[in-house]
Amino acid sequence: MHLRHLFASLLLSLPVFAETQLPPNSRVAIIGDSITEQKLYSRFIETYLLACTGRQDIKCFQFGWSGETAQGFSQRLENDLDVFKPTVATTCYGMNDGRYVPYDPSIGANYEKWMRLVLTKLKEVGVKNIVAGSPGAVDTRWFVKQSATADQYNDNLAHLRDVDRKLATEFQTAFADVHAEMINAMGPAKAKLGADYDVGGRDGVHPGANGHLLMAAAFLKGLGLDGNIGEITVDMTGASTGSEGHTVSGSKGTAEIESSKWPFYLEPETRKITEFCKFNEELNRYTLRVKNLEAAKAKVTWGTETKEFTKEQLTTGINLAAEFTKSPFDAPFIKLATAVSAKQAYETPMIKAMITNFRNFANDAKDDPEFATALNTLKQKMMAKQEKLDVDAHAKLVPVKHTIKVESLK
Repeated sequence: MHLRHLFASLLLSLPVFAETQLPPNSRVAIIGDSITEQKLYSRFIETYLLACTGRQDIKCFQFGWSGETAQGFSQRLENDLDVFKPTVATTCYGMNDGRYVPYDPSIGANYEKWMRLVLTKLKEVGVKNIVAGSPGAVDTRWFVKQSATADQYNDNLAHLRDVDRKLATEFQTAFADVHAEMINAMGPAKAKLGADYDVGGRDGVHPGANGHLLMAAAFLKGLGLDGNIGEITVDMTGASTGSEGHTVSGSKGTAEIESSKWPFYLEPETRKITEFCKFNEELNRYTLRVKNLEAAKAKVTWGTETKEFTKEQLTTGINLAAEFTKSPFDAPFIKLATAVSAKQAYETPMIKAMITNFRNFANDAKDDPEFATALNTLKQKMMAKQEKLDVDAHAKLVPVKHTIKVESLK
């Protein structure tokens, strides 16, 4: 192979991260259909943005709506987003837009028409940073529709993914290839764990936590996160040190650490899928390096777990988040995720039952200032409740104290 072609191939094989889409005080709207309304990948995104970046200035709001298409969202966009006034948005449509049939060019043309309108309107309402996400994938075992096989519908979704990529280039937005993230993990996972192992959910469309982690990964990369949670260096003969976000003391094999940036907590279901994707490598790197280790092996104790590693592994660096199934961050992360879940659970009825219906009274509000004031008061009351839940979630972001101990083995 010509060196130029080899270099190009290597570049294409590397993970692609967008420039950061999260300037200071970002307000992130997570937008999509019923898969978004499941509030799983949206929870993963929000907890990651709060816990893993060390930033407390980011706020999120999920706008998922079951059964929705790009056309449907385009009709409620201005009204519904106005309550939150986002500066950043992620979109995830296409699953319903594909109509659950084999691909036809008319489907792609219709999807492009409405997604173009969505992106246009997002920019018009002041969303400066957009991640245009593709649809995901259906499960190759559990998707059962009379009108299309799983392979046929994944082909349809791949075409719609290409539409999103094209529009992202046209509108100069970031792009998240949710479809590829799921497809690339699904095949190897089923090959090892069996065809019945679902990545796209037991209904074939709505994933469990494992599939949602893959979706979140695509969006987090689209948002420009580099995945470097922290780096801790333990010196067997001197002082331990840490990167930004980690205050470290201790020496000669021990590190006492206070961390304001947390590794992402992986539940048993999500941890299993990381064997078949690069979530830990690309987005969840909490690296331990050991200097001046004379022995060929050492045991590392972190929290309640102890594991053995070779000198070569420890000198190069191990990813604690991947190697250890339990960590001192688990309990605080679960508390944070629970608070985020409570907030997002409130956001769904707030939008679907109340805010979206205010547009039906636009003429009444225009003609009756008192009525308009009443609607605005309701909006402010609901937003105050959402903001209180957001404050409660942010309050869970406290530095975590933990210890890493390295002991030489003969």
